[in-house]
This record gives sequence, C-alpha cells and structure tokens, in this order.
Amino acid sequence: MSALLRPHIAAMQPYVPGEQPPAGARVIKLNTNENPYPPSPRVAEAIAAELTADAATGTPGERLRLYSDPAASALRAVAAEQAGLPIECVLHGNGSDELLAMIVRACVGEGETVAYPYPTYVLYETLARAQGAQLAVYDAPSDFALPSALFTTDARLIFVASPNSPSGVRYPNEQLERLARGRPAALVVVDEAYATFADGDAMALVGELPNLVVLRTLSKSHSLAGMRVGLLYGPAELLRGVAKVKDSYNLDRLAIAAGAASLRDVAWTASNVARIRGARQRLLSGLRALGLEVLPSEANFVFARFASAAAAAAAYRFLRDQGILVRYFPARMLDDGLRITVGTDDQVEAVLAALQARPTVS
Repeated sequence: MSALLRPHIAAMQPYVPGEQPPAGARVIKLNTNENPYPPSPRVAEAIAAELTADAATGTPGERLRLYSDPAASALRAVAAEQAGLPIECVLHGNGSDELLAMIVRACVGEGETVAYPYPTYVLYETLARAQGAQLAVYDAPSDFALPSALFTTDARLIFVASPNSPSGVRYPNEQLERLARGRPAALVVVDEAYATFADGDAMALVGELPNLVVLRTLSKSHSLAGMRVGLLYGPAELLRGVAKVKDSYNLDRLAIAAGAASLRDVAWTASNVARIRGARQRLLSGLRALGLEVLPSEANFVFARFASAAAAAAAYRFLRDQGILVRYFPARMLDDGLRITVGTDDQVEAVLAALQARPTVS
C-alpha cells in the first residue's frame, strides 16, 4: 500500500498527539494544555441558536443542511475589531494547525527551507516534510532563548512559537522584529497559541512588517479545543494568497458561532486566564519546593526537569498510575523533564502531592 504514496510521505513519521483518554475516564488530564474551565456560557447559547427550529419549516437544526459562510465573516469581524485591524487582515482556520498547513502549502516550494528552533511544536517538522521542504533546525541554548543561528538563516519560512512549547518561554517583540527585518525574504510566523496567558504578545507587529504574521487559537484560553477555531493576523495581500489554498468551507457554522460568541465574552476569558495564571505560580513554586528545576513559563503549562531522564520517565509512569496524565517527551534536550498543564487549584495540589509521594529514582 505504501507504494501508492509519495516516497517522502511513506518515509515520514506521523505527528503523535498527546494521549486522549476515553470519555468518562476518571483521570486528571494535564497532558495536552487544555483549559480546565468551561467556555463562556454564551458559546452554548450561540450553538443553541444555530440549532433552533427554522421559522419557515419548524424543523430543529434546519440550518445545518446548508453550508457555512466560507469567509466566516461573523467570526473574523469580531477578531478584527478586537485587534484593531481591518477584517482583510484576519484569516480563519479549522484550528491553528490548519492555518499552519495553509501557510506551508502557500509559501514553501519543494526543496525550499523551513527553519525553527529546537525544541518546539513538532507539527512544524511534519508539515515541512509533507511539503517536501528542507529543514533548518537550530538548537536553543539551555535557557531556551532563540538560537542566534536563526537570525542568519536563509530559510523561506521561519516558525517561532511564543510562548514556546514545551518550555513556556516567550520571546520579546524586539527579537521577533529583528528576525523579520533581518530576513526580509522569509516569512516569519509567530505562533501565539499561548499568548493570552503571557505578559505580552506580538500583535503590535502585525501590519508593521510585511513578512510577519501572528497565529492565534481559541483552543487554550477560550476553552474551545473541541471546536477547532484558529485565527491568522497579517498583511491583507499575504492573507489573500494564503486563502487560495484554504478548504472551501473549512469552519462549520457551529464553530463560527461559538468562536464569535467566545471572543465577545472578554470578561469570562480574562477571569479564567487570571485563575490559570495564579495556579501556574502555585505549581511553579510547589515543583521547585520539591527540588525540581522549573523554567519560568508564560503559558498554561510548566516544564519541570528531574535529576535524569530515568527519573523523569519514572515520575511520568508513577503519575499515570495515580490517574494523572502529563506529557513526557523521550527526545534529546527534553527526556529529563515533564510538561505539566496548569489545571484547577485542586488538580495542581493533586499533582504536587503525587510527585512528593513518588519513589526516588536517581
């Protein structure tokens, strides 16, 4: 069967997402950076409104037989207004992952180079390899700052996740601007999936630089991981080009309604973000009190380092046995640590208590 595939696709390793336990499983799920709190009540109201009986036919869900708005105008209008940008400077996607794929398809030719720091979001590699691109991967220093080699790359496309995963480190706008200005022939994609939890973001750079775009998702701070809503902000002309490779009706009408409703409820999102930031500090302090090295994080997760890779792997298995799922990456520069999503206060206390009770492994 693999003979039917393009050779480089057949040879690829697929993207491996975090474990998703079956519905109803009694676990504390802190492995995929989901929000522990529900979305705004306005989301359910917006979905219900889409499912109400049609005035003409009296049939519930009648609207679902019709395609959604291919431009997702209701969603983009809210996003553009909040960002202070024209609607033409916002593009929608079926999650930010689809927008990443669209960018690669639209901007990178076979054999051209995609660059990014390591470690980072592993989907960048998957998308680049699927396009037949070359990879320029630069190891980050021990503090996970941007590697200096990234500023001299000849890549066609540069991915920068800020805050980065799994480190949680955010990069200053001055560095992102210097990167884009110094590599004018490259598109710099600032992936801000976790920026709402940070002390700053790169939105001020949108429109200032013709070769920089900012990517956002409603999966994290808006608690809509199950709806798959992503937004791309950038120069209108560039986004029109990227939209040429968009699927025709890539966001369904329920996602459009839910996303717009969630964006409008600014107070709800701000409240949940504040709770998560508070719990993040308690998790950081608690892990450090256990003798672990924990990087400063501006995301909704932390990365905790253990004495060795064996100790980290043992802690991961122990937590799993206790019904607590966290993320372990058996890869270089990462295999001595665990990425732990910030949960509710009770979940934070549970993971700290479990780690304190774990058997010692050197």
